[in-house]
Amino acid sequence: MTMDLHDYIASIPDFPQPGITFRDITPLLADTKAFGFAIHELAEYANEKGATKIVAPESRGFLLGTPMALEMGVGFVPARKPGKLPRKTISESYTLEYGSATLELNADAIEPGDKVVVVDDLLATGGTIAATNKLIERLGGEVVGLAFLIELTELQGRQVLKDYDIRALLTYEGE
Repeated sequence: MTMDLHDYIASIPDFPQPGITFRDITPLLADTKAFGFAIHELAEYANEKGATKIVAPESRGFLLGTPMALEMGVGFVPARKPGKLPRKTISESYTLEYGSATLELNADAIEPGDKVVVVDDLLATGGTIAATNKLIERLGGEVVGLAFLIELTELQGRQVLKDYDIRALLTYEGE
């Protein structure tokens, strides 16, 4: 079965600020067939890469990563904002367009030798995923692939992540 997932993404101009086109995935999430198709395609990619764990950054990555891991029969690991994980964590800070952010993983979430696919809803500048990859690698995991529902090609996140295999189901020019 093939499906054009573009039909399930709403483009909202000038949100959250003028000049930005927000790609709203909620219509896709609300449609059982489209959501199921997207999860299956992403899980198939992760299976091809031999993933033993799926890692996703907070919070929209959780919407894709959890059902992917369930479909594949592998573990899911959330990359969270500081203070959200109650056990021992490791952290990685990174820069954003207007400031900085930090992500954390439980220190025992990834074991040496784990093959990890990182998944998120959107690839833009690549900073969040680069930080997530560093956390995984510090714990001894191998990032074998990066999976996205949407890639905004104009923002060149793929360049930041050029050392990794990337799969995006949809691409858009511009923000």
